[in-house]
Amino acid sequence: MLAEFHKVYEALKWASSFLREANRDENAGELLLRHHLKMSRAMLFSSMQEQLDEKLKEQFIKDVQAHAAGTPVQYIIGSEEFYGRTFQVNEEVLIPRPETEELVEGVIKRAREQYGEKKFDLIDVGTGSGAIAVTLALELPEANVTAIDIAEPSLEVARKNARLLGANVSFLQGDLLQPFIKQAKKVNVVVSNPPYIPDKEVEILSPIVREHEPIRALAGGEDGLDFYRRFMEELPLVIKEKGLIAFEVGAGQARAVAWMLEQTFPQARVEVIYDINGKDRMVFAQLG
Repeated sequence: MLAEFHKVYEALKWASSFLREANRDENAGELLLRHHLKMSRAMLFSSMQEQLDEKLKEQFIKDVQAHAAGTPVQYIIGSEEFYGRTFQVNEEVLIPRPETEELVEGVIKRAREQYGEKKFDLIDVGTGSGAIAVTLALELPEANVTAIDIAEPSLEVARKNARLLGANVSFLQGDLLQPFIKQAKKVNVVVSNPPYIPDKEVEILSPIVREHEPIRALAGGEDGLDFYRRFMEELPLVIKEKGLIAFEVGAGQARAVAWMLEQTFPQARVEVIYDINGKDRMVFAQLG
């Protein structure tokens, strides 16, 4: 399609039509244009008759075409909103999802109930962009937060987000809880949104996800539960007696993960929590 437009409203109209034909979300055009013009939604709508700079127009067309071809709009823009803050993202990290905000909310509520204003140690395992760790560090100033990831490129993104958002987070490279096990350190809270998609389902994910987001952060073994099984071996070596464990899980996995936690910690109070869409998305275990 020939991109013949000069004004803001014409650019939006073109992008909407182009993306619709490519079976992509038409709203991505607005997000991309706002990104290039550095405008809020209200500013954009009050600037509909303004002329577009030619260089900006060229880059906008290129980005709309990239999204039509399958690149997630968040990777093109380089950021995503999470819990009211802007996090930098690239193809080394998963794009933060709204359902993970509900996991964070659940951790904040239970940590406050359990520890009040006392200091406590919290680990975010498989931190990716750092969205969970950074948010918890900012929302729970009494928490001493450490973020772990196996991939150094992911940690680079998470460190940048902590720096940009002014969060006091320590970062460790390592596999699950191994860095703490090696140091014989124990903590109060362990939070994780591990890879939980069954391997066969990874193959049929939307190409936008499968071809752009890191597979290491998605694939969870044959039934998607491999990482939770490993956690059950490692958690008893790390979690304190009065502890809190919080997992995000795939829809339909919560009962299995809750059962694992009940077997590993028979005295724990284990809860399955459903997300805003009615999916079993979170499992919490409170110890002591």
